[in-house]
Amino acid sequence: MNRGRLVPCIAIAWAVFVTTALAQIPAKTNLPSAYQKWLDEDVVYIITPEERTQYLQLSTEKDRNQFIVQFWENRNPVPGTPENTFKEEHYRRIAYSNVHFADSRPGWETDRGRVYIVYGPPNEIKDVAPLPYRAQIWRYDSGQEFRFVDACECGRYELARPKF
Repeated sequence: MNRGRLVPCIAIAWAVFVTTALAQIPAKTNLPSAYQKWLDEDVVYIITPEERTQYLQLSTEKDRNQFIVQFWENRNPVPGTPENTFKEEHYRRIAYSNVHFADSRPGWETDRGRVYIVYGPPNEIKDVAPLPYRAQIWRYDSGQEFRFVDACECGRYELARPKF
């Protein structure tokens, strides 16, 4: 891919990522803790704003449980089957992020964890020598690219804003 086409891909990926992240900022609610955790941790990066609004309007455990079942069924690659590979992969990505990307925060809360959970394993990871900081560049076959910088040199890689 030539460099001229790569910059727009990075810009689009960044815009989608930031928009998604901002839309998912947890709101304080009076949900029981298990339901709040599901909303703010388990599905925070994949629930749509409309689904989030709908979920927050539910008032009973029965309705919330039905919503959660339907939420995963809507993403099931083979609807109606007991095995849901999307759900299994989603929770596998969270677990992987918690093991591999944790810093002072759980891995799922980090920028690398968020990208990993949403986009999956990158097709290529390039470690960049200090210029002026350590960095990692994650590339995906789709053309998306994410650059993470460890500015504190403490292992806390933050998503770098692309240059336009």
